[in-house]
Amino acid sequence: MNPPRIVIDNESSAEATIVRVDSANEYGILLEVIQVMIDLNLVIGKAYITSDGGWFMDVFNVTDKEGKKIKDEATLTQIEDYIRKSLGADSRYIPSRRRSVDVAAAADHNIIELTGTDRPGLLSEVSAVLTSLKCNVVSAEIWTHNTRAAAVMRVTDEDTGLAVTDAERLERIREKLSYLFRGGNLSRGATVSSRTATTHTERRLHQMMLDDGDYEQLQRQAPGQSQRPNVTVRNWNDKDYSVVTIRCKDRSKLLFDTVCTLTDLQYVVFHANIDAKDNQAYQEFYVRHVNGSPMNTETERLRVIQCLEAAIERRVSEGVKLELCTNDKVGLLSEVTRIFRENSLTVTRAEVTTRGRMAVNTFYVRGSAGEAVDQKAIDSIREAIGHSLQVKGQAEPPEPQKKESPTWFLFANLFRPRSLYSFGFMR
Repeated sequence: MNPPRIVIDNESSAEATIVRVDSANEYGILLEVIQVMIDLNLVIGKAYITSDGGWFMDVFNVTDKEGKKIKDEATLTQIEDYIRKSLGADSRYIPSRRRSVDVAAAADHNIIELTGTDRPGLLSEVSAVLTSLKCNVVSAEIWTHNTRAAAVMRVTDEDTGLAVTDAERLERIREKLSYLFRGGNLSRGATVSSRTATTHTERRLHQMMLDDGDYEQLQRQAPGQSQRPNVTVRNWNDKDYSVVTIRCKDRSKLLFDTVCTLTDLQYVVFHANIDAKDNQAYQEFYVRHVNGSPMNTETERLRVIQCLEAAIERRVSEGVKLELCTNDKVGLLSEVTRIFRENSLTVTRAEVTTRGRMAVNTFYVRGSAGEAVDQKAIDSIREAIGHSLQVKGQAEPPEPQKKESPTWFLFANLFRPRSLYSFGFMR
């Protein structure tokens, strides 16, 4: 009866392209629109959102990643077309959410979902298991936060390049990965489940980590760590709204992460004011639960605050950024992550993609004990992988070696413990 109306305005603002969206309001519709924009690599600098009276009226100020207005006609057409399609009757799907090792088949690949306790070398172990099972990783996205890990991976059969369809082989994949995540009781309750539909990868990762409780017992801020987000919740009793206010460092996809979490917690955004300036973000949401009530208990408010803090921090990149662009081959991810592990590096976040015959991978790494990566380790992995590995962050310089006096050197060598080889225990 009332199709969505999308207006793109490049005249009213000198700094940004303005996108106006009007449509009938439904639960989750705001997230759909924001999701389209981030998938088109748009940056949302400001937004004004209102949806009282069953009608959704939003205004977004967007730019490209360089902070410039969108002038390319093809991109402007995509924005309008994709938003219109996203608001269609069959566009929204919220899958059942399980803590799991999950293998589901699509037309040309299998989707594997993993959640469990993070530990050094975990991605290397997962990749090695998949390679041993003759599965090739086509794409993957891995997040870690607060000792938890989640991954969504798309794999194909090594021989056919298509999805694995044999039921017994799929069960072996589930069993191997489940055993890996349960080994030594390192994962609390990693199980196997089945899922017959897919959703947006980043939204799925938020759901998986939320269900896995990564917001619980958040670690205290470590020295040198960026400032924690400031999230508050208060009730506006006259209007029966809960007002959620967020102040934190601005970054890419921040609005998607916060709205995704509010949606998955089953809150409806009726009004919002979004602003980002001088690398700082301010977000204010007027929300009610889907049952129509504001947050009535301190427990409920505290959970929302913790979940939003976790959502903001999950995508914060910790460690040195490494980019690898090279010819794709079976077992590449297993080989690269093995080299990381051999150099005592652990992956905190990763994005693995395949473009034609090229593998384009991004890794954020740090020391296995959480320490900064030194230049010696970077030089070692570059020597092993090659110059196709680009370092985008600053590594710590190696510590200068202390010079020993001749007397101390003689004394130290006299009492230095011999290796097991010296005493003949190992051959």
